[in-house]
Amino acid sequence: MTETSYPPGARIEVRDAEWIVRTCAQLASDGDTPRYKITAVGASEFVRDEDAVFFSDLDDVSLLKPEETVLEQDATPRFAQSRLFIEAVLRRTPLPQTEKGLALADGFLLDPLAYQRRPAELALKGLRPRILIADVVGLGKTLEIGLTLAELIRRGRGERILVVTPQQVLEQFQHELWTRFAIPLIRLDSVGIERIQREIPAGRNPFTHYKRIIVSIDTLKNAGKYGQHLEKMDWDAVVIDESHNLIGESSLRNKLARLLARRTDALLLASATPHNGDSASFAELIRMLDPAAIADDSRYSAKDIEHLYIRRTKINPEVRDQMGAKWPDRGPSVPVRCAATPAEEKVFAELTQVWLAGDQRAGGPVVDAKHRLFPYTLLKAFLSSHRALAKTVGNRLKNATEPREIEALKTLADLTAQMTDDDSAKLDALVRVLRDEIGVRKGGETRAVVFSESVETVRWLAKVLPERLKLPDNAVDMMLGNGMSDQKQQEIIEGFGLSDSPVRLLVTTDVTSEGVNLHRQCHHLVHYDVPWSLIRIEQRNGRIDRYGQTREPQFRALILTSGVEGAKDDRTVAEKLLDKEETAHRSLGTAEAVTGEYRAEREERRLIQDLLAGKTVEESLAEQAADDPFADLFGSVDGGVTSTDPPRADVPRLFEDSEAFVKEAVESLQLLKDLEDDGGMLAFTPPPDLVHRLSALPIDYLRTHDVRRRMRVTFDRGLARRKLDEARTTKTMWPQIAYLSDLHPMVEWVTDKVLVRLGRQKAPVVTARVDEPVFLVQGIYSNRLGQPTVVEWMAVTSTGVLDRKMTEVLAEAGVGPKMINTGRPIDLRPLQERVPQAVATARAHLEERRAAYERRVVEPLDSYRGRLDEWKQLTLDGVHVSQRGRREKSVDETVERQQDLLRSLKITGEPLLRVLAVLVPQDVC
Repeated sequence: MTETSYPPGARIEVRDAEWIVRTCAQLASDGDTPRYKITAVGASEFVRDEDAVFFSDLDDVSLLKPEETVLEQDATPRFAQSRLFIEAVLRRTPLPQTEKGLALADGFLLDPLAYQRRPAELALKGLRPRILIADVVGLGKTLEIGLTLAELIRRGRGERILVVTPQQVLEQFQHELWTRFAIPLIRLDSVGIERIQREIPAGRNPFTHYKRIIVSIDTLKNAGKYGQHLEKMDWDAVVIDESHNLIGESSLRNKLARLLARRTDALLLASATPHNGDSASFAELIRMLDPAAIADDSRYSAKDIEHLYIRRTKINPEVRDQMGAKWPDRGPSVPVRCAATPAEEKVFAELTQVWLAGDQRAGGPVVDAKHRLFPYTLLKAFLSSHRALAKTVGNRLKNATEPREIEALKTLADLTAQMTDDDSAKLDALVRVLRDEIGVRKGGETRAVVFSESVETVRWLAKVLPERLKLPDNAVDMMLGNGMSDQKQQEIIEGFGLSDSPVRLLVTTDVTSEGVNLHRQCHHLVHYDVPWSLIRIEQRNGRIDRYGQTREPQFRALILTSGVEGAKDDRTVAEKLLDKEETAHRSLGTAEAVTGEYRAEREERRLIQDLLAGKTVEESLAEQAADDPFADLFGSVDGGVTSTDPPRADVPRLFEDSEAFVKEAVESLQLLKDLEDDGGMLAFTPPPDLVHRLSALPIDYLRTHDVRRRMRVTFDRGLARRKLDEARTTKTMWPQIAYLSDLHPMVEWVTDKVLVRLGRQKAPVVTARVDEPVFLVQGIYSNRLGQPTVVEWMAVTSTGVLDRKMTEVLAEAGVGPKMINTGRPIDLRPLQERVPQAVATARAHLEERRAAYERRVVEPLDSYRGRLDEWKQLTLDGVHVSQRGRREKSVDETVERQQDLLRSLKITGEPLLRVLAVLVPQDVC
């Protein structure tokens, strides 16, 4: 027999030791002999639990032959070793390429919401799991990503994971994936990178030190430090959160994303605002998922790419029906009008009569046409605070050259210099609202978040509010963007989410308006100044109006009003946008498509240009919406999934659940010497080989609970949920008791300990309720990437392969915890002699059905190949003759890459067979 790959789960012999294959990828070959890169874990005594990478052209890799399997009578009580071994093999065998159903959806600390499972369903339907999750703010994209990654891990396609996020959500994302799913990610923030650099030799690739990493996009885009390492890395799955920040071909972020897209199998992009209104930019994002998805950047619809992205709003029927009381409807956005003080009216007069008068001003505009938007920059700064205006004026004075502008700037500088904090109408109103309406006071429990666009305003408010509200200094915190380290940002966000934290008021810039959870202990938000962007208003509101909020979100906005004739106060723009965002949210579920711009900066710029042209806010919004050619892309898109619950995978199992498997393994094999079972909580000292695995867990979690010394875990979902909630009342977000999902390192450790208990290439013999010996055989076909395409679990008798699932045969034979092992000797010689024939029968069965297997595998590949041919033709049809040669070369390269991908996904080589066990009649002796 000639094997052409080493499928996951196979046992191999390398360097006189036995290993279990984790992954196998075919490399470029110099000749006729295929080359493979094999990652494996040690199975025999001296290499047990050690990770290793082998190359088939450098090492002598022997695939252990199933015909040479040695049978061994199981002498353990209740045949525990055999039952545990079969279950361990079932668990460690990846689900095949043809299995599209969800396998683990019910096994995590999540509410059972079908809408959050849809992205995983869509990802598994595709040729490769590459999708854009474009759900609007607050629906739970992190949970949807976690569910999708879990399914990939179960399929052996999530061994190496890279998650890229904005730096302010690093810990939040890491926390959710560990506490909800038991997926550990090592956080490479500034501190994490320093630690890694101390641990590994100089020049070594930091991304090979850990298999699953989370890092900020701003850290990763440092091409000088990390570019050479990333160029050489292959990933099973890459996640890029807030992926709208990638758009723009010249940006470093974009180049990074395109590099990662080429170096990964699965690619999950997430963004509530993935479209910037430009069809070519969005097409660029979609091409990262599938380079042959869009032929014409200017002509495509939601239908054309529905297999690559999914988008729902809060009013989507499935979301609305399932959400129930888990997410209360938001309250109204209440404008709080503040009449300008005399000092502020002087500034309004100056801005109105000098800066915003334009051509109507005697002597003409203060600024030239090139800087015609700058007067609105001054206005917006003033509508934030006199401190923000003073900073803006000071910065402008450093570079101004025109005498007329300099004189006008100095006048504004003098007016702001004359103002004191007592001259701020908004500050007085904010104190009154926080103290009297919201209830933020000394000794109180209520919390609120205050947003401002201006760093100067945030700094000022954080300084003056403690005294005015009679709060201790540590009750008010502030969050800034640039200039604040990633560690400091994470500490602030974490502190605001802890119920025993002294912080009652968070004053922040829009750095927290994307992705950050502020709803754990807070349901009050105040816009100190209102962005001139519906998108930004909605993003801010989404910090407390999101899945998991238990109280009605309350919003207020401070509206500065002026009595100066013609003054553009907050009633001109801010109050109208506030009302428009609320209306759009209630009727459409999102405000993002109202303006047709899809980017906060562009939305604001166009609005200011319309104001300069004499249009009202209402006229501007109406015209922008009418100009939007891509509105259909931002309706509710379900990715072509059905309205029924996502299909479930056919996952063979011998034990009822993970709890039964783990507890019997721990007890029967005496894996834990000091295990305590206290009302559902399991506590024990982790053995050294388990401690070694724990190095991949979040460092903060390990340090907080000293997990390496004493582990506390549970299979009780209710207990785990309570402990997760309680963790938010302590000084850490990390629960003391971890939930044991199938992905938890302890469960994986137990599984591997069971697998290596049998000797090299051994199979147990079990007496059961069968009429003749039944050989249990595993059969796997793989593709060129080493991923299983077909997995068959066969029960082989003298008459052939039984037409029943192996698990059904085991159940009928009474294989279970109630078995009795009498220990009577079994004559193994006749059984041993039948092993080669049983293997041959299983192989013939698989080869006989190979054509049927291949049809199942090839059908979606052929479908994509047809789309690829159509894409090539459509792409070249619109190209001018003079440019056709260069364009044709680029298209051909893309087609060839995709064709190579299709070839790699087909069944290749002969099947891997493995004898798992033999059932013999109970009267055999």
